[in-house]
Amino acid sequence: METLSSIREQYLRTRRFTEQLARPLATEDYVVQAMPDCSPVKWHLAHTAWFFETFVLAVSEGYRRFDQSGCYERLFNSYYNQVGPQFPRPERGLLPRPTVSEIYRYRQHVDRHLLEMLESPQLPAENTLAIIRIGIHHEQQHQELILTDLKYLYSLIPAGLRPAYPARFPAAGNSARLEWIDFAEDIRWLGHEGPEFAFDNETPRHRLLVSRFQLASRPVTSGEYLAFMEDGAYRRPELWLSDGWNTVRQQGWQAPLYWERAETGWRIMTLGGVRDLIPDEPVCHVSFFEADAYARWAGARLPSEAEWESAARDLPLCGNFAEQGYLHPVEAAERSGHAFDKMFGDVWEWTASPYLAYPGYHPPPGALGEYNGKFMNGQYVLRGGSCFTPQSHIRATYRNFFQPDKRWQMTGFRLARDAK
Repeated sequence: METLSSIREQYLRTRRFTEQLARPLATEDYVVQAMPDCSPVKWHLAHTAWFFETFVLAVSEGYRRFDQSGCYERLFNSYYNQVGPQFPRPERGLLPRPTVSEIYRYRQHVDRHLLEMLESPQLPAENTLAIIRIGIHHEQQHQELILTDLKYLYSLIPAGLRPAYPARFPAAGNSARLEWIDFAEDIRWLGHEGPEFAFDNETPRHRLLVSRFQLASRPVTSGEYLAFMEDGAYRRPELWLSDGWNTVRQQGWQAPLYWERAETGWRIMTLGGVRDLIPDEPVCHVSFFEADAYARWAGARLPSEAEWESAARDLPLCGNFAEQGYLHPVEAAERSGHAFDKMFGDVWEWTASPYLAYPGYHPPPGALGEYNGKFMNGQYVLRGGSCFTPQSHIRATYRNFFQPDKRWQMTGFRLARDAK
């Protein structure tokens, strides 16, 4: 079990990293909402403070809220109906108040009181510490959302005015040769068990019969996806699920999000600026529909989350994460020494599994039971984390989830197929 000092250090490290991500921004970058799925950076900063204030501080004796008017309770409540009403999500970018500086003061207020709680001679109750742990990992999710939402916002700015977020550029590498790794049929244990942190939707641990299958040793690359496009991908309805084909036509998709056609070929917008497409890096910003269509074109399929977890469970948690500062998938400079490459980091990998409850799952009581369980409808599971994900946030059992048409997240995929 984590010690009180380690929880305090995790809290401080997480809060500092959030503000480090926001530090390069102009004030104007904080306040704009680019689409209903995104939120302004200012809102992310405030909401993560609201979480600690609402679920930890406000239920402790003697705490006085930063905002006495009650406005913050509504403005920065995301979707917790048991806590109270919420300001409409699509309108978060319409409010110039509270100001960015006021939001930073709000964060300082919450930090001061929460650290006083952690340093008090009277130790917090274990359930309070458990909520603080959830709050830390909740803020890490919003660190990733700050980057994805900011990238989408920047993509709407004309090229001549578009800013470049500070990002490193890796040395050139090359993609590992694709290999197919065999897995025998077996009854496998899936899900989280143990004292380490995990979200409720990763439990309970359970057994599942997984038939024999093969999994690709690495994600699909941009060059491979380009070959799919050149073979008429977005003009061939036979490759697409019905809803996927309807989305292609309605949205006018011709390439992954952030690909731009130039006289010299395809270019890609990254947070660090626009650059030429690198064929050997993992393809990113593709929807479930696009990943599924590619797999059908390639004579393969997407893996189930049970297949993905079977392959990833014993691998080291290393990869290209947010802390590395590339903020874009990178080529493999060298093989990892394992059968699989880039299982963690670089891109979230779509699976073929709908986001549903594990056998025996029950949401936690109270408002925090709304965190994951109520979204188990109409979404697909992604695994492995991305180059926008903090490394300490991810694990082999982690279940991310999005609707099948979403592309603004750092999403890619690897292939699977039935064993012959």
